[in-house]
Amino acid sequence: MIERAKKVRMVVLDVDGTLTDGKLYIDNNGIESKAFNVKDGMSIAQGGKQGLLFAIITGKESKIVEKRAAELGITEIHQKISNKIEVLDKILLKYELGYDQVAYMGDDINDIPAMLKAGFNGVPYDACPDIVSLAHFKSTRNGGEGAVREFVEFIMRSQGSWEKVLEEYRNKR
Repeated sequence: MIERAKKVRMVVLDVDGTLTDGKLYIDNNGIESKAFNVKDGMSIAQGGKQGLLFAIITGKESKIVEKRAAELGITEIHQKISNKIEVLDKILLKYELGYDQVAYMGDDINDIPAMLKAGFNGVPYDACPDIVSLAHFKSTRNGGEGAVREFVEFIMRSQGSWEKVLEEYRNKR
C-alpha cells in the first residue's frame, strides 16, 4: 500500500459521501447546503503546497462545491459527471500523468470504475459495502468527518512530505 501511495501525484475526490457526510440540506426556499470538514481542507491545502495536484469529479452540481474548491486551490472541478473515467482520462492527458500516479477516493458504486483504474484508492469508513472490498485504503473516519484527511495524510507520510509540513509549523514561533 505504501509503495502505491509513494507514486501518487494527483488526488481525485468524489464529493457527496467523501468530502461531505452525504447529506443534502435543503431549506424552504430550495437552497441546498453541504458541510465540509476543515481537517480535510487542511490536508488538501498542505498537500497542494507540497506539490500534490487535486481534482474533484462528482455526479451532482453545486455552487457550494465550486466555492469550497476555490478556497482550497483546487482548479480541476468537474460536476454533473456520469462517466468519471472519461473526465479522468482528459485530466491525466492534460497533466501528463498515468493512472499509477493517481489516488482516487469515493464512497459509492458510481466510483467503482475510477477506483479500479487508479493506482491507489480509498474509501471512507461508511462507504457502500460493495466498494469497500475494492479499496487499498480504508479510512477509520466517515465521509465528511476526516476521511479525506486520513487518505491525503497517508499519501503524504508515505512520500515523506507530511513531516515537512509538521516541521514548518514547529518552526513558526
